[in-house]
Amino acid sequence: MKTVSAELVAGAKTAQSLETRSAAGYNGLTMKNLLDGIEDVLLMGPGPSSVYPEVYRALSRRTLGYMDSYFIQIMDQIKALLQRLMKTRNELTLAVSGTGMAGMETCLVNLLEPGDAILILINGVFGTRMREIATRLGAEVEVLEFEWGTPVRPEEVRKRLKQKSYKLVAMVHAETSTGVRNPGAEVGKLLKGSESLYLLDAVTSLGGIEVDVDGWGVDGLYSGSQKCLSCPPGLAPVTFSEKAVKVIAARKSKTPSFYLDIDLIGKYWGGEKRSYHHTAPMNMLYGLYQSLLLVMEEGMEKVFARHLKVHQRLVKGLGELGLELLVDKPHRLPMLNAVKIPEGVDDAAVRSGLRGKHKIEIGAGLGPLAGKIWRIGVMGHTAREENVERLVNALKDVL
Repeated sequence: MKTVSAELVAGAKTAQSLETRSAAGYNGLTMKNLLDGIEDVLLMGPGPSSVYPEVYRALSRRTLGYMDSYFIQIMDQIKALLQRLMKTRNELTLAVSGTGMAGMETCLVNLLEPGDAILILINGVFGTRMREIATRLGAEVEVLEFEWGTPVRPEEVRKRLKQKSYKLVAMVHAETSTGVRNPGAEVGKLLKGSESLYLLDAVTSLGGIEVDVDGWGVDGLYSGSQKCLSCPPGLAPVTFSEKAVKVIAARKSKTPSFYLDIDLIGKYWGGEKRSYHHTAPMNMLYGLYQSLLLVMEEGMEKVFARHLKVHQRLVKGLGELGLELLVDKPHRLPMLNAVKIPEGVDDAAVRSGLRGKHKIEIGAGLGPLAGKIWRIGVMGHTAREENVERLVNALKDVL
């Protein structure tokens, strides 16, 4: 008589267990589909923003293979549209498969090597994230910090640059944690003619205010699909100048991340013969393509003007409720508004009331601003006056 192996016995028990759970209603095919319960929520937080209906339709298009010639045409158009929106002729312009944080890490892992000197200008959470990544990469990290809710001051940057040369100077253009608009052009002028590379975080600014990569002398820039582009999270547009490309080519060591190696990714996004690197998220790229088309169809300047107009209407409505913004007017972002929480008001209760009763989401403060501000986003498709009216009326109800 043959001996039954322990593996076969274990396998039989597993199968029996699965059958039992299936009969009890635990099998995924017999459970209630939770997707049917997703509510129509107005996204007015720090991101993601409400998605354009046309983008939802684009996401549902038929999936093609990652080397399909028609899909390559779509990739080429995405590149051209990004170049136009970023105001750059950089050949190495593409969308990294990952969120905005993947964009940040892509730029830093490719531009930095152990021992490289980097100066990070910090006035919020995302500057501190740059510091964390650069430190992990073994860079020689120095920071110039500014009070949260205030902008980077170019004069202080100029003084620091006179003291020392850096391989990389990095700044967040639109600090999502505070609602501050940092001086992208002014910092670029300080670095003009130097050997330093200029890295700019445009996760929240791209598509909402002007971003001028070539005009400002930016060498590396990254963004995200889920903010002013009103596409779901999952893609990080990036661009690298010719100067940055030469620095990457001259690295003494391999880029420490295979997945984020921009040289390898670039060979998939460019050239007559494409080289496979990873399986691209085809349908997400359809969505990004559609969102970029919508920006161009409306017109970049008109899109920027719409964000500003809706921001101004929001500020007026909040003022009528006795609410104030954290940031001084000249340095405010139109698409991300940091609103001071009045003394005695329960932060979480207000946000919960908005979400539960009015189906509106706004964001909480981060770091030292936790419990002190709400972050209200009017980004991309969300930047509509009717959405501001709805939010102001809802706040009037829950406050």
